[in-house]
Amino acid sequence: MGGSLIAGDPNRTWRGAALDSRKVVGGELFFALPGERTDGHRFVGAALERGAAAAVIQNDVEAPVGGALIRVLDTLAALHALTREARRSVPRHLVAVTGSTGKTTTKELLASMLGRRFRVERSPGNLNNLYGFPVALLGIAPETEWMVAEMGMSRPGELGEVARLGRPDVAVYTNVKAVHLEFFSGLRAIADAKAELLEGLAPDGLVVANADDPEVVRISRDHTGRVVWYGLEARSGVDVRAEEVTTAAPPETGSRFVLIAGDERAAARLPIHGRYNVENFLAAAACAWALGVPLDEIVAAAGESHPVAMRGVLHTLPGGGVLIDDCYNSNPWALARALESAADLPGGRHWAVLGSMLELGPEAGRLHREAGVRAAGLGFSPVIGVGEPAHDLVAGARAAGAEAAWYSEAEVAAGPVSERLAAGDVVLVKGSRGVGLEVVVAALAERAGGGEGRD
Repeated sequence: MGGSLIAGDPNRTWRGAALDSRKVVGGELFFALPGERTDGHRFVGAALERGAAAAVIQNDVEAPVGGALIRVLDTLAALHALTREARRSVPRHLVAVTGSTGKTTTKELLASMLGRRFRVERSPGNLNNLYGFPVALLGIAPETEWMVAEMGMSRPGELGEVARLGRPDVAVYTNVKAVHLEFFSGLRAIADAKAELLEGLAPDGLVVANADDPEVVRISRDHTGRVVWYGLEARSGVDVRAEEVTTAAPPETGSRFVLIAGDERAAARLPIHGRYNVENFLAAAACAWALGVPLDEIVAAAGESHPVAMRGVLHTLPGGGVLIDDCYNSNPWALARALESAADLPGGRHWAVLGSMLELGPEAGRLHREAGVRAAGLGFSPVIGVGEPAHDLVAGARAAGAEAAWYSEAEVAAGPVSERLAAGDVVLVKGSRGVGLEVVVAALAERAGGGEGRD
């Protein structure tokens, strides 16, 4: 890291890294990163008291007696330098999963599939950027054969930097959609930023690409190494695909289909809600198949899978109703798919509690109005909008004939929605992370008597 030990025992050992003193569990290197809102140097003492092996600092701090301090010129640069050094030997191989949507679910599915044959670690949560990915990599076991890691971005150049830190052996592309439009000029610019993942890919690395997504097709064709194609709609030239896809009948959740990989076929069940998750499954299955996992083991791993928290989790409500907790994030494409999947569920009234979609830039008004029209067209009524940009969503739904109401905050919406919920109703709750719609999910579950989640 180009630093020097200025306090503490030079023989002390460490494992893992932390950027938040509250997440120190013992033995980590705590990196004190300066920031606009807060400065990590303020929490060095707290990190050391919680058991950090040492704190990496660039400014003067006071540490508890016996606390170890490593001074560097730049703590973020030091974190990246340490990550590059660790990556020389750990993990043995790395899969990077990127895309506008579906990264976390694909990562979890793929890690389970590869775990049938290899010692596998995955990046926890969504630690996928220039801060989170190093923490994820520095925390894995030395004997790891494959690490499955998300790699994301919110600005041009960022994904290339993350890719060069991780140097993946495999790049998996889920899709390229209109997200982060506040920071990009359009879909082509987003795709070009996603293509930066290839800058860190090994020269003989594998690309697993979605044949149904035109932008993924465009950027993947530039790869000179092996490309494995998967798709739900495409047929020609596709290596891995699903046919005869049907939505499972309640009380069963998810989809059933025939998985085809090369010349092999197998009946599969994915107990995760939404046809869009079949696409995420195919991305994971194509990668696992290309890396030597037999088709029967891929199908077995899928059958034991579970939805990731706040990403399409179904809760059974009294009277046969269903609450769909999909409130982790939202964008126009993901919302459209979530609405379509929720509309297929049998029940009474179909509610859509929709938070604002953030980072859409000047197109936000139009995209929200179109989302409201789509919700009404699929039969959702009432449509509830939460957050300032969702004004346009409510206007679109109302103009298309749905009952619609707007609330400024999730906490304000939770009460009126839960009070009107009737037996047998289907409720989709989805919005951008910053809207905090988990408050609505908690209120609905409580009002209904703590409905249980189901697979």
